[in-house]
Amino acid sequence: MSNLTNSTMKMCSFADCLSRWLVAVLVILLSAQAGKCPKFCICDNSKLTMACIGKNLTQVPPTIDEITMKLDLSKNDIQVLPTHAFLHIPHLTHLTLQRCNIRAVREGAFRTLGRLVSLNLANNNIEILYQESFDGLSSLKQLTLDHNRVEEIQPGAFTQLGFLNMLSLTHNQLVYIPNMAFLGLHNIKWLRLSRNSLNNLAMEAFAGLFTLTRLSLNHNELQFFPTQTMTRLAQVTRLDLSYNPMTYLGEDTVSMPKLTHLYLDHMSLQDLSDTAMSQAPLLSHLDLSHNQLRYLEPLSGPMELARLNLTGNPIHCNCYLRPLKEWAKKGKVKLMGVCAGPPHLSDEPLEGVGPMELRCRSREDMIKEEFEEQEETMERALPTAKPKKKIKCPDNCDCDVKAQHATCENRGHTKIPYGFPTNSQLLDLRSNHFHYVPSNSFPGTDQVVSLHLEHCKVREIEGGSFRGMKGLVYLYLSDNDLTSLGSETFIGAPELTYLHLEGNQLAMFPGAALAPLPSLLVLHLERNTIGKLERTGQLSSVPKLRGLYLTNNTISTIAPGALNSAHLDTLHLGSNQLAEVPTDGLSKASSLTELCLSGNSIRWVGPKAFLPVSKSLRQLYMDDMGLEKMSRDSLVGLGSGLTTLSLGGNQLEELPDLSPLTGLEVINLAHNPLLCDCTLLPLRRWMENVSLKMTATCGHPPEFRGQSVRDVHVFKSCPGESASPGKTLKGFKDTKSINPKPTLLKVTMAKAKPGKAKPMPTKPKAKPLKNPKAPASQKTRRLIKSRKSVM
Repeated sequence: MSNLTNSTMKMCSFADCLSRWLVAVLVILLSAQAGKCPKFCICDNSKLTMACIGKNLTQVPPTIDEITMKLDLSKNDIQVLPTHAFLHIPHLTHLTLQRCNIRAVREGAFRTLGRLVSLNLANNNIEILYQESFDGLSSLKQLTLDHNRVEEIQPGAFTQLGFLNMLSLTHNQLVYIPNMAFLGLHNIKWLRLSRNSLNNLAMEAFAGLFTLTRLSLNHNELQFFPTQTMTRLAQVTRLDLSYNPMTYLGEDTVSMPKLTHLYLDHMSLQDLSDTAMSQAPLLSHLDLSHNQLRYLEPLSGPMELARLNLTGNPIHCNCYLRPLKEWAKKGKVKLMGVCAGPPHLSDEPLEGVGPMELRCRSREDMIKEEFEEQEETMERALPTAKPKKKIKCPDNCDCDVKAQHATCENRGHTKIPYGFPTNSQLLDLRSNHFHYVPSNSFPGTDQVVSLHLEHCKVREIEGGSFRGMKGLVYLYLSDNDLTSLGSETFIGAPELTYLHLEGNQLAMFPGAALAPLPSLLVLHLERNTIGKLERTGQLSSVPKLRGLYLTNNTISTIAPGALNSAHLDTLHLGSNQLAEVPTDGLSKASSLTELCLSGNSIRWVGPKAFLPVSKSLRQLYMDDMGLEKMSRDSLVGLGSGLTTLSLGGNQLEELPDLSPLTGLEVINLAHNPLLCDCTLLPLRRWMENVSLKMTATCGHPPEFRGQSVRDVHVFKSCPGESASPGKTLKGFKDTKSINPKPTLLKVTMAKAKPGKAKPMPTKPKAKPLKNPKAPASQKTRRLIKSRKSVM
């Protein structure tokens, strides 16, 4: 028996050894196969993962091993994903492509990735989700598209994503969700649409989302609760609508049978019907914090309500609050918040105020008031035996008195309709054919807060067209055919705060037209044909203006003092025809915190260019300008206050001293052909002393092209490393004479943009060099060498 046992043990031992030997061989074989790791990437063969982060890649590397399962290509410059971009790596399960400047996803780009479960496309420049964009991703469970520029979802964009659980589209530019936009998401659980510009949802916008349990719509521009749209979401348990400008919730507003958590905080709610939640029986948590509610009636409908948050509301703790307190006590509802008045109860917690403290005036006054109300009711009741009149609404329009919303969108109107309910707060007239808006076009609309006239082919607006609209705050005149605006165009709308005029044909800044708008804070003039800002004090007619958006005009000249304003906070001048920083134009813009100059043709930034706004400026964008030179004093004055500096996509070979910018949180130096010799040593030292993530790549000399400034070792050969940062080091060796280690020259680099030999740049007269001869001769030798390598 013992012999048999020993024999069995030997056999088991042999089998175990054989198994281990086979595993070892398999690992060796896999390692050999997975040995094709590009030198600019980091690979983990045991986990089948690869990371090629911030390597200036312009395409998906073709040498990635076929068995790779997790791939991270973040912070590259891929821009376009072509068809079959991942044909050679079909086993991927996780793919990260964030911060790759992707602007287009071609049809079938992911078609071979049938095993992929997670796709991250955040922080790119995608504008449209096309019908075939995500074909082939049949196993995908999580899709992240945050921080893009998505403004359109084409029908069928998600039809291939039947297993998707979470779709995130936050921080995009969506204004409208059309019918059936998310068709095909049969297993979706959470849909995130936060921080867009949504002001309208089609009735069937979420049709087909039978498994959706959580919907995030916070930080949008919805001015009324989309009851009809939400009624279709029978399984949703959590709904976040916080930070939307809603003012009122009427009867039966919320009709969602399984809703348990509803967030309506940080809105503009002034009133709430006691039956607003009557069709949400399972509601357990209701957040109404930070609104304008003074009173609240007991809510009928929710039987499971456990918490009602009223924090930050001006709740008046008198006898009118007593029913709510008694209802909360009976139903064991926790009330959160404090009393705003009367003075003796100010800041008292709602939970701690007793019924006897909730008093109004004397009993005699209350009886007298009740008697007068009864008499008034009887007087009104006598002649009112007639049936109630039908709700007044213009032909071919829809009016919702409870929601205070009226729409005539895309109904083919050629004249402005009139006769809307007098309590309307939102009028939606977009996508009609008005051409001309006569004076007094909106009688009886003094309560309207938001008026939409986009895409109406309006060519002319007569003076006084908006007269009587004393409550108007938002006016949308985007994408029309306006060429000019008269001085009386906006008379009668003194509370107008947000004005959208983008996408018209305005050739001049409409300063005179804005004079009747003392409350104007934000002005959108993108995509017009404004060529000059000629007049000094151009913004004097709108003294409170804080945001001015002039992107995509043809501005070539800005007069001195043209943009002076004590309150101007944000100024976007991108994609114009400016040839220099408008320093004089901003001489008294003392509050400016954000300045965008990207996309202009500014080749040279002179000394003290931002000095007038240096004390307030926090964010500076100068991307894609073809910028070739910056004075060493160009950033003088911009110290610890600057948090963002973006210089990507230019032609900079050298940079000014960045060491004074001690408050930087974001810096973009990508896609500049930096000259990696000893003149760049101060930048290299600065990069080593800060903890910021940045991409800085050598463009010259040719042997270092495409490599990160952090990685090249040419700086070790630079003499005088003790020189003070920001000053050009003298007496350094020519790059040709430096003998780098052979390994530097053998580094396998990603496919980079083809280098082009540049002519000698013309040096600006305002920037004389202390010792022009030596640097010029060294640069000439480098350029000659570069040309030879290109030829």
